[in-house]
Amino acid sequence: MIGDQVAPIVWRKSTKSHDTNCIEVAFCDKGRTVFVRDSKKPDGGTLSVSSSAWQEFIEAIRHGPHPLG
Repeated sequence: MIGDQVAPIVWRKSTKSHDTNCIEVAFCDKGRTVFVRDSKKPDGGTLSVSSSAWQEFIEAIRHGPHPLG
């Protein structure tokens, strides 16, 4: 951020995602906040979580049991 200017949010989508059922993420506030949105509805709602909550979520996906069996 320079003066009163706010840096633009840069959204990322996984390279492993398909055309549907995708989310996009953006890392802001020097990585302290993670924004999540539906890639099909970019003007819809946005969820924000702390970077620590995001890391816990990612670790649960990588190493935890699959919730659907």
